[in-house]
Parts: sequence; C-alpha cells; structure tokens
Amino acid sequence: MATLSIHFDPAVIARLVSASSDDTVHVTLSLGEGAVSAQAAPVIPQGPLAGLMRADLLEPGTVLTFRQRRANRSGRAVVTADGQLVVDGHSSPFPSPSKAAEAVTGNIINGWTLWRTPDGSTLDQLRQKLDAE
Repeated sequence: MATLSIHFDPAVIARLVSASSDDTVHVTLSLGEGAVSAQAAPVIPQGPLAGLMRADLLEPGTVLTFRQRRANRSGRAVVTADGQLVVDGHSSPFPSPSKAAEAVTGNIINGWTLWRTPDGSTLDQLRQKLDAE
C-alpha cells in the first residue's frame, strides 16, 4: 500500500487554528498528472533557531515546554520546519523563542533559557553546545 504524506504550510495551520466554529475551511487534495509524484521543495529553516536545526540539535516537530511554578504558568510550543514556534493557543507562529515565551507569559523574557526540550535541555544549552563544536 502506498504511503500518503501531507505537509501543511504554517500559514494554513494558523488559518485553521484561528477559524471560528461558524467558519468553513475548504482543503482540496488532488493527484498530480503523470507517473512521477511531485515532491515538495525542502523547507530551509530561517531565524534564530536555524543554526540549531542545521546542526541537528533541534528537529521540526520537537515539543518545547516550560513551567513557572511560582507564577503558576506553563507553556508548550512546537518547532516548525522553517524554524518558528507554534505556541498552544496562538494562531500565528513566532519567529524567536523569546517572542513565543512573551506570548505565553505576557512579559519580556529570555525564551532561550525558558523553553526546554523533551530531555530537559534549554535552548540556550543547545546553543552553547553548538558554539562548542
């Protein structure tokens, strides 16, 4: 059986997230002409996280989290293929860890030291590892 792989541009995801319950969002899928299927152009990471992604220290789809116990706040974001962060509860991706953290906390904050990877490393620790290599 053939494998079906569907990739959505972050703008499409943002539109779906921002749609109200009264909106109808239409998505059309079609088969390409000919025997060879069209391959999507590879997405090249841009922005502050690009270096970590090119060094394979951070992958698209990685879930980043943080927990501020005293402020009783937590956050969750997913790294996109183009190096942005999609934060739970926000329709548009954020270009930097600090902007994503600010969207959750409501304060100007260093997202490099706040966001943690599933293994507990901060983005700043990954950046230091990259600089050491």
